[in-house]
Amino acid sequence: MSLKWFLYAAAALFAGEALAAGPQSAPIVSEPSLRAHLAFLADDLLEGRGTGQRGGELAVRYLETQALRIGLQPLPSPQVHGFLQSVKIIGSQTLPDSYAEFISGNQIMKPVSGSEIVFGSSGGRTESNLDAQVVFVGYGIRAPEERWDDFKGTDLKGKLLIMMVNDPQATADEPQRFGGAALTYYGRWTYKYEEAARQGAAGVLLIHTTPSATYAWNVPQTSFTHERFSLPDVGNAMEGWLQESTARQLFAAAGQNLDQLRAAAERRDFRPVSLNLRLHAKVHSRVRQVEQFNVIGMVPGTDPVLKKQAVVYSAHWDHLGIETDASGKTHIFNGAIDNASGSAALLAMAETAVTHPTRRTQIFLWPCAEEQYLLGSAAYITNPPWPLAATAADLNLDSMNFVARTRDIGVEGSERSNLYQSAQKVAGKMKLKIAPPAPDLGGAFFRADHFNFARAGVPAFNVGSAVFSGDGHFDFDKQPKQVYQQQMKDFKGHYHTEQDRYRPDWDLSGMAQQAQFTLNLGYEVANTTLMPVWHQGEAFANIKR
Repeated sequence: MSLKWFLYAAAALFAGEALAAGPQSAPIVSEPSLRAHLAFLADDLLEGRGTGQRGGELAVRYLETQALRIGLQPLPSPQVHGFLQSVKIIGSQTLPDSYAEFISGNQIMKPVSGSEIVFGSSGGRTESNLDAQVVFVGYGIRAPEERWDDFKGTDLKGKLLIMMVNDPQATADEPQRFGGAALTYYGRWTYKYEEAARQGAAGVLLIHTTPSATYAWNVPQTSFTHERFSLPDVGNAMEGWLQESTARQLFAAAGQNLDQLRAAAERRDFRPVSLNLRLHAKVHSRVRQVEQFNVIGMVPGTDPVLKKQAVVYSAHWDHLGIETDASGKTHIFNGAIDNASGSAALLAMAETAVTHPTRRTQIFLWPCAEEQYLLGSAAYITNPPWPLAATAADLNLDSMNFVARTRDIGVEGSERSNLYQSAQKVAGKMKLKIAPPAPDLGGAFFRADHFNFARAGVPAFNVGSAVFSGDGHFDFDKQPKQVYQQQMKDFKGHYHTEQDRYRPDWDLSGMAQQAQFTLNLGYEVANTTLMPVWHQGEAFANIKR
C-alpha cells in the first residue's frame, strides 16, 4: 500500500471512530485555524491560485493534504479519485496580433485593445477570422415567461451581435418586470454569450457601463488580459466587451444614435437593427488542454436511511493567478477575500465537523475554475459523485466578512426555498437578525458556485451574499458602524485587483461567525427529516434531478 492510500485509510478509520459518538450539535469553528489557512492560501507563494497555473496546483495539494489531516473521507464514487475530481477544460489566451476593426462606408475604426475593446474566443479555437455584418439586438434576451423576445425570428447566423448587459428596466405599469430592481440571469454576461451561441452568431460584444454591468471596466479588462477557460467546443468564435464611448462612436459612424436604440430596446416590440457597419477581425489564441481538480471530502452520516442523502458546503479555491506584463513586472492576484476566505472557512468547518457527524452525510466541496464561468461546479453537476436527487442543499461561501462581528447575517437567495425558514431558526439560536433584504442589483445569486446546484434543482444559496456584493449594510458590533461598513464597501474597489491581499491585522471574528452560521445551518438541514424544497413559482422548482 502506498503512503497516500495508507493515509486515506487512516483518515477513514479516524472518521469511523468519530461516528461512534452519534450526531451532535454543530461544533465551534476555530478562528485561529481559519486564519492560518487563509494566510497560507492567500500568500504570494501560491501565486494567486490561477487556473492552469502552478499556484493552482499548490492550492489543490494543500487542500488535499488538509482533507487527509482533518479526517475527511473520500466519496465512494468512480467520479472521484481520493479527494480529487478531474475537470477537463480548454485554456485560451488572446495573442497580440489579434485585431478588430469596424468599417462603415469609407470609414475604418479600430478600437484600442484593452482600453476600448476586449475580446477573445472560447471552445478551443486557435484562430477565427470574421467578416460579419453588425446587428444591435438590444438586451439579447429571449424569455417566454416575460413575454420577451429581442430576436423576433431574425436570422442572425454569421452576424456580430452587439448587446446591452443587465435586464429591461421595470416600469410603473410593470414594477416587477425582470425582477424589478434586481438583476436576473438574463442580465448576466454569461447568459448573453450563451444566447449568442444559440443564435449561431459569428460573435458577440457587450456594451459596458459601470451601472449596467455593476462593476467597472477593469473587471472585464482583467478577465480578457488573463488566459480564459471554457469547456471544449462551447462558446463563440469572438466574445468580448465594448466601452460605451466606443460603442457610441461606432453607432454614430453607422448613422445611428445609441441612446435612441437603447430606449427602443426597453420595449417588447423591439426588433434587431442591422447597422451600416461590418466587423473585420482576427482572433488568434494560444490554446491548451488543462486538467484541473475539484477537491471533495465527506463526513458520513449516522442515520441508516438519511446518510444516503447529503448537505454540501462549497467554496471555490481558484483566483486569477499570476501574470507578467510587457515591461516584465510580475503581478499576483492573491484573491484573499475572493476566495481564499471561503476555502479557509470550509477547512476550519470540516476540521470540527469530522468529530460531530450529522444524520445526513456532509460533503465539503472546493470547486476549481469558478472565476472561469463556474466550470468546476458545472463539472460536479454534470458528473455528480453524489446523486443530485439525494442532495439536500448546497451552502456556498464566497468573499466573506473580513471586517468584524455583526448582529445580523445576510441570507439573500435563501428566500427562494424553505432554506430561509431554516436560516431564521439558526439565526434566532445565535441571537442574530436576518439582514434586511436588498435588491440583488449585481446578480450575486448567479455569480457563485451555488448557482449551478440551483440550475440542477438543488436548493442552494450563497451564505452572507451581501458581503459578496459589497453592499456593506451589515449591523456591525463595533462603533462607529459607518467606519466598518465603509471597509466592506471599499472591497468593491479591490475586487479582482492586486489589492485583494491578506492583512494580518484583519479582525476575523466576523468571518468565523459567518462560517459558524453556515455550519449551524448545515447541521439544521442535515439533522431534519424533510428535505429542503423550492417555493412554488420558482423556476428551479420545476427542474427534475
